[in-house]
Amino acid sequence: MERPNNPIMDRQIGLSMKALDHGFVRLVDYMGDDAAICQAARVSYGTGTKSTSEDRGLIRYLMSHRHTTPFEMCEIKLHVKLPIFVARQWIRHRTANVNEYSARYSILDREFYFPEVGDIAKQSQSNKQGRELDLDDLCAEEVRAIIMHDSNRAYDSYEELVDEDGFGLARELARMVLPTNIYTQWYWKVDLHNLLHFLSLRADPHAQMEIRVYAELICDLVRQWCPQAFEAFEDYVMNAERFSRMEMEIVRALAEKAAVGTAPNFMRDLTSLGDLNLREQREFLAKLGVSE
Repeated sequence: MERPNNPIMDRQIGLSMKALDHGFVRLVDYMGDDAAICQAARVSYGTGTKSTSEDRGLIRYLMSHRHTTPFEMCEIKLHVKLPIFVARQWIRHRTANVNEYSARYSILDREFYFPEVGDIAKQSQSNKQGRELDLDDLCAEEVRAIIMHDSNRAYDSYEELVDEDGFGLARELARMVLPTNIYTQWYWKVDLHNLLHFLSLRADPHAQMEIRVYAELICDLVRQWCPQAFEAFEDYVMNAERFSRMEMEIVRALAEKAAVGTAPNFMRDLTSLGDLNLREQREFLAKLGVSE
């Protein structure tokens, strides 16, 4: 029996997709496809893959009802080059196998991530871990120059420390002077279920821009690898909303009003029908696409 393959993915193996200024995502290998998901789901009663339309319906059922195990039958291995501060966010997803380039054994290249002027912004006042207000171009250029200067000065010190004709310091110690915008590389292998969870968080518009760049590239890859699974993921996860118990109570009450011909007043009904604080009210309205 031949190994199932996806001709589009086969052509992608070894090709690099550029990310940020020096980074990339490269497909190393993959296993499984949409048919493998369906085959795993049907194994309990011994039937194999059926028609494409039936497969699509089954995959959508699995995704919408959160039957996740069949999606674990597909795996992908990526070679990724990324800034260390992005890697530290990425590694929080502990459901993958990772092997990273080691600065204990090898010398890191003088390659740093320097944000574009348009991506340099002030701290958000409402989001404690994000950026918000843009700087004017002159200030942004000054900030970028500071980052570039300090990064290169740090690398000069790194070279001086590891130089065998100088200090000859151990690489595992010398690396501590390097900033987190220097690039690292790793092999990252993950199953489709956990990959989709990663994408649901890191391809989200609220994610940090730098990691979102990588997530969007991987989205394009998964869309070619398992198109039916990715379509279901977009419909039931990425472009869907989850409602709390309190929110569902309000939705039911509003639906009952609409059923008897009473037009809902969202701002009034939020306070009279539910038990949501101000933040929860704003988030609920955003889910419904209703302006305050």
